[in-house]
Amino acid sequence: MNIAVDTRVLMNPTRTGVGEYTYELLNALFKIDKQNQYYLFYNSSKDVSKNVQLWDQENVHYVSTRWPNKIFNLFQKFFKYPKLDSLVKQDLDAWFSPNLNFTVISKKTKYILTIHDLSFEILPECFSLKRRMWHKIINPKKQCERADLILTPSENTKRDVVELYDVEESKVSVVRPGLCSNFGKLETLQFGGQAGNWKRQVKQKYNLPDKFILFLGTIEPRKNIEGIIEAFEKANSINNHYSLIIAGAKGWKYDIIMDKIEKTPGVRYLGFLDESEKQALYELASLFVYPSLYEGFGFPVLEAMACGTPVLTSNRTSLPEVAGNKAFLVNPHNTSEIASGMEMLLNGDSIYNKITEEAKKHAERFSWDETAREFLNLI
Repeated sequence: MNIAVDTRVLMNPTRTGVGEYTYELLNALFKIDKQNQYYLFYNSSKDVSKNVQLWDQENVHYVSTRWPNKIFNLFQKFFKYPKLDSLVKQDLDAWFSPNLNFTVISKKTKYILTIHDLSFEILPECFSLKRRMWHKIINPKKQCERADLILTPSENTKRDVVELYDVEESKVSVVRPGLCSNFGKLETLQFGGQAGNWKRQVKQKYNLPDKFILFLGTIEPRKNIEGIIEAFEKANSINNHYSLIIAGAKGWKYDIIMDKIEKTPGVRYLGFLDESEKQALYELASLFVYPSLYEGFGFPVLEAMACGTPVLTSNRTSLPEVAGNKAFLVNPHNTSEIASGMEMLLNGDSIYNKITEEAKKHAERFSWDETAREFLNLI
């Protein structure tokens, strides 16, 4: 088969969650599939080849155009030109988009689309006007109608797609992502010039306390960080013994959240962390909290579990699927329940140890190799 893949999401040097999904899936796919021909498409007026051209094997080819992205997207939207599959100059069997984007392809080419979540439909108040307009212009519902196969990372996102967009259930398949391929290996790498001391160095770099609760994710309203801080303030039996550490890139409306962080004793913000620092922080934390209001999957929950760190997360959307019964689930809208969960986990040795032991084994079940094989079976 000839399969084109939209890799525009890989153009940025810093990968988002969707960029990580695309990279990991393709990386696993190319390890096991040496027969199908893959044409990786990207567009940029700048030279971004080093960010996209990551694989060197005979059945992987690169197709690029040099339009300014804004003009390219305008032409896609209003003139339905160019047809992306025509740029490949091959008879394609399928076009795979690992995320929503401006996508115009010929009717003759099968269209495979990944929908990660529909949070922009369900919680529009958690998105900026610019992002809401972008989703309206890109018209996800119409793209789902055009798609021959829709992939989702969870049953929850599948239900949302079927119900909100009136899509036939048989057209939507759940393909679970895997755990980042670096996880579990970073402790063997050189960090700061010395092997084996990376956790100690991260702790010293950020002056971390011996006992702390961790949140790691984008600083934005959907992540419910204000709810975490309020719950921490209510958890009287632990807030004198533990700090609350918050880390991640600043997103939309971060200033309101940052103001609350600065005004709350025992709460600190570390900023954006690289991958090795993230894993060190997970392993150093006494508890990971992630009571998000909506997630299509929830990679941070899986990453914390892979590090053997007890997790408290939301009982909504896809998070119970990711965590299974190996985490403490709470109502994200109830700060008293979040506070009680923190106290129960940190004050109760038996439940803490049970979750700690089982979390790592559970996370190991999420494999990108398995994801890639399922993807191949579907196409």
